[in-house]
Amino acid sequence: MNIFKLYKDKIIDIIKSANKKGLIKLPDNLNSINVDLPPKKFNCDLSTNVSMVLSKPNNKPPLEIAELLSNLLKKEDKYIEKLTIEKPGFININLNSEFWNFFAKDILNEKNYGSQKNLNQKKYLIEFVSANPTGPLHVGHSRGAILGDVISNLLKFNNQIVTKEYYVNDYGNQILHFSKSVYFRARELLYNEIFPTDNPDLYPGDYIKQIAKNIIDQNPNLKFDDFDLISENLTSLSVAESLKMVKFNLNNLGIKHDNFASETQIVKNKDVDKVIKKLQKDNFVYKGKIKAPEGEDNSNWIERQQLLFKSTDFGDDKDRPLQKADETWTYFASDVAYHFTKLNRNYDVLINILGADHAGYIKRITSVVEALSGEKNKLICKVSQLVKLIKDGKPFKMSKRKGDYITVEDLIEEVGKDATRFIMLNRSNDAEIDFDFTKVKEKSKDNPLYYVQYCYARISSVFRNTNKNINDKINISKYGFDYSKDEINILKKIAAWPRCIEVSLDKLEPHRIPVYLYELSSDFHSYWNMGKDDITKRFIDKNNLIKDEKLVFLKIVANVIKNGMNILGVETPEKM
Repeated sequence: MNIFKLYKDKIIDIIKSANKKGLIKLPDNLNSINVDLPPKKFNCDLSTNVSMVLSKPNNKPPLEIAELLSNLLKKEDKYIEKLTIEKPGFININLNSEFWNFFAKDILNEKNYGSQKNLNQKKYLIEFVSANPTGPLHVGHSRGAILGDVISNLLKFNNQIVTKEYYVNDYGNQILHFSKSVYFRARELLYNEIFPTDNPDLYPGDYIKQIAKNIIDQNPNLKFDDFDLISENLTSLSVAESLKMVKFNLNNLGIKHDNFASETQIVKNKDVDKVIKKLQKDNFVYKGKIKAPEGEDNSNWIERQQLLFKSTDFGDDKDRPLQKADETWTYFASDVAYHFTKLNRNYDVLINILGADHAGYIKRITSVVEALSGEKNKLICKVSQLVKLIKDGKPFKMSKRKGDYITVEDLIEEVGKDATRFIMLNRSNDAEIDFDFTKVKEKSKDNPLYYVQYCYARISSVFRNTNKNINDKINISKYGFDYSKDEINILKKIAAWPRCIEVSLDKLEPHRIPVYLYELSSDFHSYWNMGKDDITKRFIDKNNLIKDEKLVFLKIVANVIKNGMNILGVETPEKM
């Protein structure tokens, strides 16, 4: 049950009936009618703007329309306890205890309570992480990885079809430098040669030694005498070893991709040539000159004829080059070809999760996808901002044994998968986040993960102590429960869960879910603590029994927490 949709549908039915009776006129479109949560100061359950929507076609003040509709609503709906009108014409609704019994019964055993049932099913391709395959993932990658994975879970929770993809940038100069690094580490292992640390292009991390060792052990016939002779084979082997590290890191974060798409394969398939021909045919590319990038010395910039994509036709600030000075393809051209392969796989929506340093890249890639598909908003890009590690109130530097950055492996060893996922999602993806190790390890309200997990564990303890299983369905024959004001307040919070899911899905902002779960858990803990002084608020009586109304109440709270944590990819332990 979604009470916002339930009452929007009821209100629309009532005004349509009133229209047939000649009481009111309706606008051509009723989509702007909303039923939502009112500000807390109004102390009501629901609020609707229907009177303002009907004001203009009826040529009457919203307050006058509100008076008419309030009378109709109260007459037609047995669950309404009180209606109040607030300027400029909002109708605020208070629901009675009978409604909250009806609500509890309806959602008690609903498997995916909160999911949007009436959505058209679409096919989504979500590309995320896509870090260069030159070593293990670092902390910055983890935030985007978790964001992409949880958006995938959120879409699946709402019955959408999702494919998770990692784009392997295994072509170009960075990969050449990487494979050379492996080559020199192999010679270091085989012949005790000194690794050329003075070469800034090479990768210095100790993990390169492990990659070199693995390749040596698994390929005894491979000779490390001439890099040029083994370059192609060594590059392929090095990338494969690096991807093993990446997949290991992702697995420890609870993430598994469906596809790994290779840039090298795109080059070999001549997909760049194919997409350029299409863009030329559709008149989206031309030969032209571009000015020096902002901040670059104009005196050193040479304007030259280049193949350019008409990015400005789609709102970009400049047209974008597809070829370099030597007429080889730019990185952007390869990316255009990759996105063309995405479009050819017939997904309804493409989503890219980008790092903070790629924010300026969004306009050009969304522009070319629009040019290729003929659809606006075919590609949605979400930027994952930076992570600052804090310990004891100071910036925290962990082991740098992997090179010049802090790895995902280090982070998980320090705090675990659940804390990493939950805290990385605790703020909007477009805001920087402080990851405070001290708070993450606290067993207190200041640690949101602990607070939510402890809520579920407390509920589980009640089931366990009354010889019940929290995972079993509950069958109750009578629902005439007299829920207290405090219990109804928590049920109201439960009623807001579908709206949390709806907004999170609509905006692709899953950070709203851990915030909601923390607020729900906080309300529950407060109620639990009341039982220390008020025996009527305790869940288990002196005979070690639990009343049906308490059992239903606990099961509903537990179900929402379980669903929310499943979307986040975080465990709900029954004991802590």
